[in-house]
Amino acid sequence: MGTNTTSVAVVTGAARGIGEAIAQRLGRDGHHVVVADLPQMKDQTDATAASIEQAGGKATSAVVDVTDQASVEALVGSAVEAGGHLDVFVANAGIAQVEPLVDYEVEAFEKIVDVNLKGVFLSYQAAARQMIAQGSGGKIIGAASIVAFRPFALLGPYSATKWAVRGLTQAAAMEWAEHGITVNAYGPGIVGTAMWDLIDEKLVEIHGQEKGEALAENAKSILLGRVSVPDDVAKLVSYLASPDSDYMTGQTVLIDGGIQFS
Repeated sequence: MGTNTTSVAVVTGAARGIGEAIAQRLGRDGHHVVVADLPQMKDQTDATAASIEQAGGKATSAVVDVTDQASVEALVGSAVEAGGHLDVFVANAGIAQVEPLVDYEVEAFEKIVDVNLKGVFLSYQAAARQMIAQGSGGKIIGAASIVAFRPFALLGPYSATKWAVRGLTQAAAMEWAEHGITVNAYGPGIVGTAMWDLIDEKLVEIHGQEKGEALAENAKSILLGRVSVPDDVAKLVSYLASPDSDYMTGQTVLIDGGIQFS
């Protein structure tokens, strides 16, 4: 790794929600964090990077469109430029769509596959190529979901993409273990973020409930009795990004308050 031994961690979809919490936590853990999101989110990624720096950490703001190979490769390049090497890549970027399967439009299906599956594939691949070239191993971490084990109705294609992330994570772990690269994914349950606000809003629309009702109904299944906050997920990712998880690979770990048991 040369003289620069600070671990460099990239987080995509880091402008808000779970991604922002992950970026903040990895900053506190001592990684140099590359906070990446879409160009239109640049104000938020800049703010996240600035707050990591204000807290005494190291951070760089970056733009990425995870559906575009050149953009993902450029992100890895800029991370190496900023920190000298790449040690952790968190492929967090994702979108949700709430729609009955019979009404689902092909364009919407293609879009969710593009972001949630192709985006993770491109992220894994670009990160692995860099880590293999460095020869020093690394940690690749993907965003799955509780729906990678148990789909939710009206989240069919979203669920399918997260099942696929789980499979891709296992295949990548098999292929890259010889290079000292571990590949794992995290599976949040119901988290109080903009994504779940959207899910609630759409479920309410479809079922004719009051705002917050669909979320509350789903939350009844949480054994620990509360909806998750982004920091709950960030704690798990902190472990997956640390040397403590060196002997774990190919796993998708649920962090859902006890809704689904694997």
